[in-house]
Amino acid sequence: MKEYILRIQRLQERLRQSQLDGCMITQNVDLYYFTGSMQTGYLFVPSEGEAVFFVRRSVVRAQEESAITVEALGSFRSFGKRLAEVFGALFQQAAGSPKLKFAAEFDVLPVQQLLKLQNVLPNVEWADGSTIVRELRMIKSASEIAYIKEAARVIDLAFEHSLSILKPGVTELELMASIEQFIRLNGHIGLMRMRGYNQEVITGMVGAGEAAATPSYFDGPAGGRGLSAAVPQSASRRPIQANEPILLDVGCCIDGYVIDQTRTVVMGNLPDDLVHAYDTSERILRSVEEMLKPGTVCERLYMHSLLMAHEAGLSDHYMGFGDDQVKFLGHGIGLEIDELPVLAKGFNYPLQPGMVIAIEPKFTFPQRGVVGIENSYAITDTGFEKLTITREGLIRA
Repeated sequence: MKEYILRIQRLQERLRQSQLDGCMITQNVDLYYFTGSMQTGYLFVPSEGEAVFFVRRSVVRAQEESAITVEALGSFRSFGKRLAEVFGALFQQAAGSPKLKFAAEFDVLPVQQLLKLQNVLPNVEWADGSTIVRELRMIKSASEIAYIKEAARVIDLAFEHSLSILKPGVTELELMASIEQFIRLNGHIGLMRMRGYNQEVITGMVGAGEAAATPSYFDGPAGGRGLSAAVPQSASRRPIQANEPILLDVGCCIDGYVIDQTRTVVMGNLPDDLVHAYDTSERILRSVEEMLKPGTVCERLYMHSLLMAHEAGLSDHYMGFGDDQVKFLGHGIGLEIDELPVLAKGFNYPLQPGMVIAIEPKFTFPQRGVVGIENSYAITDTGFEKLTITREGLIRA
């Protein structure tokens, strides 16, 4: 319970620094992060004083779970009046003066919902608080990292299990289903959450040969063919064959927290140029690891990886191919798979202790496949801790 209170206090400190009077949290994952409950409602955090979680449903369950005071929301039409009653001093202070200024998560708040809030709180000016929230969540506590470690343990067991069923003719879907069943029985919640608009991820991407290199709307270096145009990513019904790269880019979510890892597998042998590309991905990872310490700027890691890919003669294949290349090396993970920081150009965050980052140098070859590796790391006071425990190397099944 104490950890949630500290999170609220850190949010309040950021609100005061930004001259904001309060923050309205509405998104499920953010509600869970700040309260310990994912029930439907509105968490209002004043810049000073006690936060209150106004819950539509289930109030009973929220009262059992939440570290923050819970009240029934009641009629939304009277929500503005309720806030004025509960936070009387805040609203009285603003009477006859400029509007109160509240933050909200504009990156995930639907326009319709914002309009409703504006309607019930006409004397409030709304500001984008999404960066504040995401930057707070960017730094993980020891307990958060422990959940991610448990997810890493489970996905490692699942990976070894998947190799035991892999043989020529097994379909991508069968392999993915085997992994999903294994991790589900070991506590995986059944999904991997993403914050990005119109972005979804199943349990990851399992793909072989040219199917893995099929481009997709998904913002990653390997999309996968998927089952149909309605699910245009990850595993298809394509049989996996010998002597082709098999990409296992899979995750696991335990108690809300995710691990993200990739391994490349082959039944037999790969052509020399694909082996060279895989070896380059490991060299990039090892070189980037040497730079994983507090103070290193995220952009620098990405630019360093671009230089190494260029020196290996693989720039055209790095992190995708052609117009479908993605412009990052890695990303933060936690309650969502696409958290801050991003290892990309223009992201000038210095690494800080508590950041957890997935780093994924990969190479895409159209009509042939994708090779690469991905590990997840926690930044420490002196460097990093590798959270991924699955064995590395080009794995021959």
